[in-house]
Amino acid sequence: MMYPYMTLNDDTEIVHSEMKPDGRVKVYIETPDEKVCFRHATCWLPEYMWEDIYAYSDGDIEKFQEIIESAAHLIMEFSQEGGFDNASDL
Repeated sequence: MMYPYMTLNDDTEIVHSEMKPDGRVKVYIETPDEKVCFRHATCWLPEYMWEDIYAYSDGDIEKFQEIIESAAHLIMEFSQEGGFDNASDL
């Protein structure tokens, strides 16, 4: 299961998984793109291990790394609560 976390101004979607039994959380990022359909990348928390990077520049990944680092504590918490909507009691 993947839970929505954030949508950026350029329609980039950041979603995350539930916490896996080994304590890891998958953060998936994708951006619509007219040329390649979708650019995408995966970052695994808590180790910030990037994989499956497609059509993002090094600068893009650095920007996403900063966003994820600033929100990792929330993403880790939400991953155990069924996403933002369940964790926030909205």
